[in-house]
Amino acid sequence: MNWEVVIGLEIHVQLNTKSKLFSGASTQFGAIPNTQACAIDLAMPGTLPVVNQQAINHALLFGLAIDAHIPEISVFERKNYFYPDLPKGYQTTQLDKPIIGKGAIDIELSDGSKKLIRIHHAHLEEDAGKSLHKGSFDKHCSGIDLNRAGTALIEIVTEPDISNSSEAVLFAKKLHGIVTSIGICDGHMAEGSMRFDVNVSIRPLGEKTLGTRTETKNLNSFKFMEEAITLEVDRQIGILEGGGSVIQETRLYNGENKRARAMRSKEEANDYRYFPCPDLLPIVVTKKQLQSLRQTLPELPDERSRRLIETYMIAPADAKTLANQKALSDYFEQVAIKSGQPKLAANWVTGELLARLNNEGSDVVDCPVPPDQLSLLVTHLHSDKISGKMAKEIFDAIWHGEGEVDEIIEGRGLKQISDSAALERVVTDVLNSNQSLVKEYILADEKRRKKKLGAFMGQIMGVSKGQANPNQASQILARTLQEKIDSSKG
Repeated sequence: MNWEVVIGLEIHVQLNTKSKLFSGASTQFGAIPNTQACAIDLAMPGTLPVVNQQAINHALLFGLAIDAHIPEISVFERKNYFYPDLPKGYQTTQLDKPIIGKGAIDIELSDGSKKLIRIHHAHLEEDAGKSLHKGSFDKHCSGIDLNRAGTALIEIVTEPDISNSSEAVLFAKKLHGIVTSIGICDGHMAEGSMRFDVNVSIRPLGEKTLGTRTETKNLNSFKFMEEAITLEVDRQIGILEGGGSVIQETRLYNGENKRARAMRSKEEANDYRYFPCPDLLPIVVTKKQLQSLRQTLPELPDERSRRLIETYMIAPADAKTLANQKALSDYFEQVAIKSGQPKLAANWVTGELLARLNNEGSDVVDCPVPPDQLSLLVTHLHSDKISGKMAKEIFDAIWHGEGEVDEIIEGRGLKQISDSAALERVVTDVLNSNQSLVKEYILADEKRRKKKLGAFMGQIMGVSKGQANPNQASQILARTLQEKIDSSKG
């Protein structure tokens, strides 16, 4: 049977505010457990919440960025459930009247076509604390860290418009680019700044009724999300084709062992006994407020991509990659402007640099290769002072803190030989040392001659210790051998 996959996402975006949604406690990441939880976060009797205006503004900026409907009034509600990391016994969130209404974000598919992913809504809510299962406490116990409790989030809920794991990742990356570009989130997924809940169901192709869905929670990387979706789709197909029924449940995915497990049966909204929070007034949004915020909107990823293409004449694929990460785009522009070689700069930033960052799980802001050093590397590569192979060696040395471009070139003797006279001598020496190979080349047909050129070039690079300009050396070699062919005919 042919199956259709239906996916919807719920994305928790941690807002980039200095204090929490309803308290003055710090939101700085990495503090000692329970040192950033005040009386409000601990749900001490007699405490009252005060809403963070910056969090409201951040939520509104997101709505403006995706051209969503923004209602005049939104309301906070209490979502009631018991969990150890929720001292109040309820989460302050929004349900019936969220701060951001319907909107949409388009993604570009692999074939170049566009697909619109509808946003159902986005609502403000406070984050829960975190359970700790490793630490100084007894091995049979868990600890609670309430530093994160009360941190401001927006939860962005999509319609079930996504059809596979690739589309989900494309959407997630696009969303990541938007929220980081407008400055409402730092985007550090390893720190939990963005977390994805994935709702997956399948149905026979052509069927209109949705299948039973499962929700895989708290995925904090694009890779894990793609893996979790693929695994869940295969699991559900296996169940249905085996004559079973999919159970509506919440699941967890372990990115280390690539396994998923059921966590609990999936609750519905009415299970949480939502009701309006009596301690918080409705949020009222004015046209003047929206107009003022709209004027502060920075360049968005799609706009940035178009500008990079027009300004630097780089490939659309490179522009798209750069535009989705503002910090990476800023880095590229520094390299492009200083080197005067934007296309080569784009190749290096989206290629060698980005690959290294991804492999090490690092962000460009922590990159050990400063933009001025990469621009110098690009300049030397373009002027043939160094070869591509040398450039990669130098890049690696800078990455590991072994110095700057010029001192590495000097210290390792990596300056490329581009002097014609010097290359002529190297080619002549190699040919004189391989007379029999030269004779074979002269007598060979055109097809075999091309193969033999590689042997000569190998020796030339060996004699020059890899410093010969390969293009120049190849030209000189071909010309010299042709002269020998012509001479043999005379």
